[in-house]
Amino acid sequence: MKVRLNEDKEVVARIKEGLKRTGGYCPCRLARTEENKCMCKEFREQIADPDFEGYCHCMLYYKEGSSCVSGGFLRMGRKVVKNF
Repeated sequence: MKVRLNEDKEVVARIKEGLKRTGGYCPCRLARTEENKCMCKEFREQIADPDFEGYCHCMLYYKEGSSCVSGGFLRMGRKVVKNF
C-alpha cells in the first residue's frame, strides 16, 4: 500500500492553493469541520480499507492498492478483471 500525490502537477497546485486559502480544510467541501481537515477523515478511512484503491475526494492524494494475479483473475483494489 502506498499513498502518493496526484501525478497531475496542475491539480496538485490548485488543491494546495485551496488548502492555504481554507486553512487546511478540503477546498472541495463546504463544511469546515475536523472531518474535512486535510487529510480528511473519509480518505483516512479509505486508506485503512485494504480493498480500496483510488483518489481522495479532492484528488490530491491517490492510494495504490495491492494487486495480484491468480487463477485467471486480476485483482486491483475493488475491481476484479476476469480472464484478462
